[in-house]
Amino acid sequence: MLKEKLLEDLKECMKNKNVVRKNVIQMVRAAILQVEKDKHVTLEDEQIIEIIAKESKKRKDSLADYEKSGREDLISTIKEEIEILSEYLPKQLSVDELTTIIKQIIEEENATSMKDMGKVMKVAKEKIGASSDGKTINEVVKSLLS
Repeated sequence: MLKEKLLEDLKECMKNKNVVRKNVIQMVRAAILQVEKDKHVTLEDEQIIEIIAKESKKRKDSLADYEKSGREDLISTIKEEIEILSEYLPKQLSVDELTTIIKQIIEEENATSMKDMGKVMKVAKEKIGASSDGKTINEVVKSLLS
């Protein structure tokens, strides 16, 4: 289970004194614990992957701001954090793989124009999950429907 793997990795990076990795894993574990306490549930691996994907997205979004401000110290740290988080995420689909899946969804949903974008996006997000980020899915859907 992913939760146990995170705990093992946390112990390992504490032994090796890998501060950035330790902080990232602790942050993910804290986010998982917060959701579990708030909702009074035990999260499954799929839900944990969603949390990790959300944390990765936060960092990717902030990376652009740091690059604009020229904060090289923070940029390298954020990139390292994104790399660490991606180790726990499923393999990301390439644009070609994504296009194939979305073409199939468009066919299944009988989508013909941009009016059907919401319907296609909903099914695509369910089917693809954390294997691709929403922004990339959105771009592919737009290009195929326009």
